[in-house]
Amino acid sequence: MAATKYKYLVEVEKAKEAKDGRPSQGPVYRSLFAKDGFPPAIPGMDSCWDVFRMSVEKNPGNPMLGRREIVNGKAGKYVWLTYKEVYDVVVKVGNAIRSCGVGEGDKCGIYGVNCPEWIMSMEACNAHGLYCVPLYDTLGAGAVEFIICHAEVSIDFYEEKKIPELLKAFPGAAKYLKTLVSFGNVTPEQKETLEQYGVALYSWSEFLQLVGLTHRISSGGFVKKTMFNLAYSYKYHNMQKGHGHAQASPIADKVVFSKVKQGLGGRVRLILSGAAPLSTHVEAFLRVVACAHVLQGYGLTETCAGTFVSLPNELSMLGTVGPPVPNVDVCLESVPEMGYDALSDTPCGEVCVRGNTLFSGYYKREDLTKEVLIDGWFHTGDVGEWQPDGSLKIIDRKKNIFKLSQGEYVAVENLENIYGLVSDIDAIWVYGNSFESFLVAVVNPNKQAIECWAQQNGISGDFNSLCGNAKVKEHILGELNKIAKEKKLKGFEVIRGVHLDPEPFDMERDLITPTYKKKRPQLLKHYKCQRRALAPLW
Repeated sequence: MAATKYKYLVEVEKAKEAKDGRPSQGPVYRSLFAKDGFPPAIPGMDSCWDVFRMSVEKNPGNPMLGRREIVNGKAGKYVWLTYKEVYDVVVKVGNAIRSCGVGEGDKCGIYGVNCPEWIMSMEACNAHGLYCVPLYDTLGAGAVEFIICHAEVSIDFYEEKKIPELLKAFPGAAKYLKTLVSFGNVTPEQKETLEQYGVALYSWSEFLQLVGLTHRISSGGFVKKTMFNLAYSYKYHNMQKGHGHAQASPIADKVVFSKVKQGLGGRVRLILSGAAPLSTHVEAFLRVVACAHVLQGYGLTETCAGTFVSLPNELSMLGTVGPPVPNVDVCLESVPEMGYDALSDTPCGEVCVRGNTLFSGYYKREDLTKEVLIDGWFHTGDVGEWQPDGSLKIIDRKKNIFKLSQGEYVAVENLENIYGLVSDIDAIWVYGNSFESFLVAVVNPNKQAIECWAQQNGISGDFNSLCGNAKVKEHILGELNKIAKEKKLKGFEVIRGVHLDPEPFDMERDLITPTYKKKRPQLLKHYKCQRRALAPLW
């Protein structure tokens, strides 16, 4: 293996020029910590269940899953279950699953937000060799029924408030789904409805009985604001000089930030963020005040989760996902149509991963598997950029499905097709990213429709000035919201801000292809100023 200019990477293979219709590919890199080869597997740790089981054996009394009690409408203290307590429930959930005739190799759906019951259901699946199938309703109507039928889900655990969406999947889902378990309560009417489809419905407690189981800093809450700001600046400055968080300012930690630490429970040593990325300023803030290592990770279900993770006490990695973990190879593949070159001085391109942790393929979708697994490389669909120290920064998305800051997936082309039904607009580009919680859009209004509406509402001016008029924007936003309500879009799919452009998206500005497809990276670059104008809405 060759040394590289990147501090935390070693080169495994040389770069490759474009050939036989394939784009160029940057060098293949591996973590510096795997320079002598991938680390061997830990004996006895062959599955996710083994990891959980051994954790229980090692730390039975440690807190594992916590839930905040709501008292008088306010979040109270966390109530914790220890590893051993969780294990005991998991065993009983697993036995209850077995008593329903579900066994190894079957598919178990889980539908809802993260909660202790979600984790315990998943661990029960791991214990008995069931495939865990997350259900999503964020990809449009019918998505839940499609997932159940496609994956042949026979039992499903769900969040109580998801029952209306789940009932929409019937009668189609009844071909496979025979048992439903609510994390909360169920009503006699719900049971009666599902019984006619031959589906058994249980509350969480009923299911377990199957086997006999009867922001205070800004308001001055912690310390004076000035004292906090001085301590923050001093510690951050020392961390920039290379000091670890524990050595940067022990006095500030003890006098000022200890209350933040206690607010996190007093024993937190590591905070790892995944799913949606942390904003750089949020990550920097947490690294200073949390008195713990704060790291960002990156990975996908297809790569067995974590593939990159930033390193402790490396402040230069703010805003990145760090270098690759020691058991994968990584390279960037050029994306010429988006202007990303893996062989440039600042290499950027689609993130590709190779290693033993990759999935084997999509269930019953060989066509999709062939699209993403090419010559042993999994193509993530995310665009990354190597940083000088060998960490990776995710800068774009190659595919047209992205995630908002709360973890909701947005199928943007589907939304544009729906919003495109509004008669007052000619074209729309919907935008969102993983740092924001809702969507905004750039709209090309229909000239005739807008001028007619303006005349009826006593608004004067030419078409260009009308596009900058606040009342016209409000009207367009209202029309977009009407169609969103009519089509029963989710709250996070509703557009919250618009910029009206009188000039249509065109090839002259490189905003669309000759076949009139949107060039999203170019649209983002072109409307950068307008996007900033919408920032207050975010």
